[in-house]
Amino acid sequence: MAYYRTPSDVTALPAWQALNKHRQAMQNFSMREAFNTDPQRFSQFTLSSAGLFLDYSKNLITTETRDLLVSLAGEVGLQAP
Repeated sequence: MAYYRTPSDVTALPAWQALNKHRQAMQNFSMREAFNTDPQRFSQFTLSSAGLFLDYSKNLITTETRDLLVSLAGEVGLQAP
């Protein structure tokens, strides 16, 4: 089982650098446009498990954002079992 390990400087990790670059590219993100151009946005950014429902479709996130966050989690040892 992998346990979380704190890197000495998370901002030095490649995944963090990629997220920072992505954040800059997202400066003009429009939630209205995201919903208008992607009819699957709600289903792509919702989760349901054990009676809990999480809707994160109304957050400033894209599939690229999610992929980059998963990469960062992997680099610091936060991987699913």
